[in-house]
Amino acid sequence: MRHWLRSYSLLLKWTILRLRTTLPFMFIVQTLMAAGIVLGFAFLIPTHDRVTALYLSTGAPTVALITVGMVLIPQMVAQQKLRGLFDYQRAMPVPRLAMLAADATVWVAVALPGMVAALVVATLRFDISFAVSPLVVPAVLLVALGAVGIGYGIGYAAKPELAGIISNMIIIMALMFAPVNYPAERLPDWFAAVHQWLPFQYMAQAMRETIDVPATGVPALPFLVLAAWGLAGLAVTARIMTRRA
Repeated sequence: MRHWLRSYSLLLKWTILRLRTTLPFMFIVQTLMAAGIVLGFAFLIPTHDRVTALYLSTGAPTVALITVGMVLIPQMVAQQKLRGLFDYQRAMPVPRLAMLAADATVWVAVALPGMVAALVVATLRFDISFAVSPLVVPAVLLVALGAVGIGYGIGYAAKPELAGIISNMIIIMALMFAPVNYPAERLPDWFAAVHQWLPFQYMAQAMRETIDVPATGVPALPFLVLAAWGLAGLAVTARIMTRRA
């Protein structure tokens, strides 16, 4: 454990130094994107009842985590493969999960300002208040785990050019065709059934029902589904990183 923690600490510093010129720009873009989802989508909807406001308010932070985990991470991994950094990392005498944890810490940190900005903008735009649960912290961590696990699985398993295509499809799906910013009832029945097996709906539900707790309480199903997706993605990633090592 001491070796793992020391490796994690050193890898975290190395990752921050490696991305020091890129991270400020990513912070700005993620913050503007999350706030822009709240404001931009509000223009598409003529009337804003509390349900609509709640979905937009909590959907924007969810999309922020999805963007970082399932879009930025696969694209960065693809760049690492093209530059030879992927093979260099696999040759490092450090635990593979410590390497993933260091990278994931940086990417989740990139998404946090955007999540906060989205909720602040939503509060001002819709004049809405939230009944926040302490479970919001594990919810954010599990959504991040699911997004990061899937993102790394795509980045390491797919060819660089294919990873870029998949990540672009994911952001389009999350923004327009997944029940993140609107209820699943608005989708065709067959498409709503498909989302029962995809992580997007459960990511949005975990965020929404911990930021504003419903009368029935916070259900456990989204947490379990996200944990399964995240662990599956990380297992694929760890298997690829240790292969032929």
